[in-house]
Amino acid sequence: MAHSEPLRIVDVYPDLLGTYGDGGNAKILAARLRWRGIPALVVPAPSGEALPRGAAFYCLGGGEDGPQVAAAAALRAEGVLAAEVEAGAVVFAVCAGFQIVGTSFPTSDGGEVPGVGLLAVRTHRHAGRRAVGEVVAVREGLGRLTGFENHAGRTDLEPDVAPLATVEVGIGNGDAARSEGAVAGRVVGTYLHGPVLARNPELADWLLGLRLGALAPLQDAELSALHEERLAAAGRAGRLR
Repeated sequence: MAHSEPLRIVDVYPDLLGTYGDGGNAKILAARLRWRGIPALVVPAPSGEALPRGAAFYCLGGGEDGPQVAAAAALRAEGVLAAEVEAGAVVFAVCAGFQIVGTSFPTSDGGEVPGVGLLAVRTHRHAGRRAVGEVVAVREGLGRLTGFENHAGRTDLEPDVAPLATVEVGIGNGDAARSEGAVAGRVVGTYLHGPVLARNPELADWLLGLRLGALAPLQDAELSALHEERLAAAGRAGRLR
């Protein structure tokens, strides 16, 4: 498939949702496209400016409570993400971003804020121990995914939403099914930081495939070594838990 113009990958509100380095996910997607000879461009989209239209991918990262509420309000008011998904874009949302693209999430004062509604998931605050640490979660076809979680939410999935993966080590969504993240069409959410796509190149290529179809494989010796090293670290952390 030839692309005369670069595929644009929007880093949504990095000033609000850039606390945990999740902006690296957009960079990973762009790099893996370029390595295949497909031109790609990362477009930072700070809050207060119109969200770019016509991009192939929109990435949302993690953030603190106040910025998360502000980001959700701005995205609801603008309405661009939903329209772009309908037009064929992929949305990849991490942690606070995952909660934002759901139907609602809690505030630090016990209130509840509506989300953008791209995923039929609802997050509530958990009274128990905060979910902090390494995670290993399994998805059929992708194997074992690795990431780092840091959140106090517990996320419930409606029946028409599938989990991204099943947790082996860690908390994930915190439900009885030990689910991690959620997928509905071209909208994908997860609690995994890392950046998660640097840790899991197969997940990055799967996301690219949601928009572009099957892609030629890449030789990823260094990234594969990183993946295995983080899996080993998560296994050690899981035994300590």
